[in-house]
Amino acid sequence: MENLKTKTVAQLVTENIDTAHIFKKHGIDFCCGGNIPVTEACKNANIDYSTVEHELLNVNPSTSRACNYNSWELDFLTDHIINVHHTYVEENIPLLLQYSAKVTTVHGHHAPELNEINDLVSEVAGELSAHMKKEELILFPFIKKLVQAKREETEAPKPHFGSADNPIQMMEAEHETAGELLRRISVLSNNYTPPEFACNTYRAFYSKLEEFEQDLHQHVHLENNILFPKTLDLENELNK
Repeated sequence: MENLKTKTVAQLVTENIDTAHIFKKHGIDFCCGGNIPVTEACKNANIDYSTVEHELLNVNPSTSRACNYNSWELDFLTDHIINVHHTYVEENIPLLLQYSAKVTTVHGHHAPELNEINDLVSEVAGELSAHMKKEELILFPFIKKLVQAKREETEAPKPHFGSADNPIQMMEAEHETAGELLRRISVLSNNYTPPEFACNTYRAFYSKLEEFEQDLHQHVHLENNILFPKTLDLENELNK
């Protein structure tokens, strides 16, 4: 892994998705906040850089299909995001809302943080539902048109929103909002650690929240660090 110190966290995860597990373990954001050098990220997280460097240098090249994300065609990547990550969110939001309401009703009187977590879960559910629809109805179809234009050597499409940069900036801001909501949930839940008195539903709720956050990190990484920059590059190339 050459020039480790000069690479950003996002670049390292893009090159090898398995490095995401190292950053996750050390509490380093690799999606919304990943566009800073790994040395700076370690400093911000108060982590010894040499420890992270050793782990990164010893991570094996990924043999999973995930290591190919960066080489996928953009239209294929948009379909993957919809079929895997959007579907995951749509299927799991109702479950999270049910868990949250039940656990808060039963345990909210002696675990008051659950009341705020319940509000945050409802907020992130609404944010992501609206966000994904905008991607599916506006941005992703435009990305597919850009790909088609390059393949067929035709003119770039002229969207009503001017440039892809406009919806992309909005999507990135919404990613940051959703990420911040989940960070607040993580803090309130003691990093998704249920108390000793927690019932099985309480434990299942926290487990599902942690899984949901992990999926969102991967989802946002694919968009912020791969799909969106490549879309802007393609649009610029076609408009030359």
